[in-house]
Amino acid sequence: MDFPHGMAPAEPSHPRERAMADPRLNSLHLDPIRRQDFRRAREALLQERGVETLYAEQHREAEPSSTLIRQADHVQAPPGLDHWLVDHEFIYPLQVGLNTLGRSSDNNVVVEELYISRRHCAILVHHNGTCVLQDMSSKNGTFLNGTRIGGPTPLAAGDEIRICNRQFIFQARSASPSLETPAHHTIQE
Repeated sequence: MDFPHGMAPAEPSHPRERAMADPRLNSLHLDPIRRQDFRRAREALLQERGVETLYAEQHREAEPSSTLIRQADHVQAPPGLDHWLVDHEFIYPLQVGLNTLGRSSDNNVVVEELYISRRHCAILVHHNGTCVLQDMSSKNGTFLNGTRIGGPTPLAAGDEIRICNRQFIFQARSASPSLETPAHHTIQE
């Protein structure tokens, strides 16, 4: 789109401003109490994101499409895909940066089930290959290996992510670099 001289929209200069321009992080659709919870979850996710991952996300080269891939029993993830989710029917590619799961059609992984929140959870794939799962203040919670999470939680290949009645297995082509990671943030049911 061409704009008259000096009329082009300003590019956000601060990484947090650029992140807020992401419609997947909008909380206006929520009631006031849940909006506050969502904003706290969003802030934790953005703090976890870091400038290196934000930079890598914005400057990623041609990565695999975020389109889901129908899975056959013998099919492996396509070449060039480093991180993905698998359920009984599909492979869901994950890209460096923010990957959202939920009912809304603009999520990276769309899960069309009534009890799943519009923005149920997010997976952050860091520039260094490590990955973190974050519940986005969903009503029914996000579970990692059977335990409800309460904050940014590191992921490892083979981890089971459950949102309501849907189960996904997180996969990674190669093991993430060995880094000290905080203990899983869990909530007792």
